[in-house]
Amino acid sequence: MLHLIGIPMTIAAAVLAIVQLARGEWPLWWRPAALLVVGYVLQWIGHRIEGNDMGEVILIKRRLGKPYVAVAPRRNVSAGRGE
Repeated sequence: MLHLIGIPMTIAAAVLAIVQLARGEWPLWWRPAALLVVGYVLQWIGHRIEGNDMGEVILIKRRLGKPYVAVAPRRNVSAGRGE
């Protein structure tokens, strides 16, 4: 769910940065930077909730030979309901 918000925010940050650079609006650099940071944090929170690693973390862990979680195992939904 958080990816639905976070990914468009990071894309909007790139577009906004290009537009601002084309217009010469250097003093407003913080707007695309804020969108990028907030969008990335939302994606990170989503991955933490899901229990898997982000793509960048997987790449680093793979290069270092460390274990990583690409796809989190599914939770047993009925276990918490007492069924």
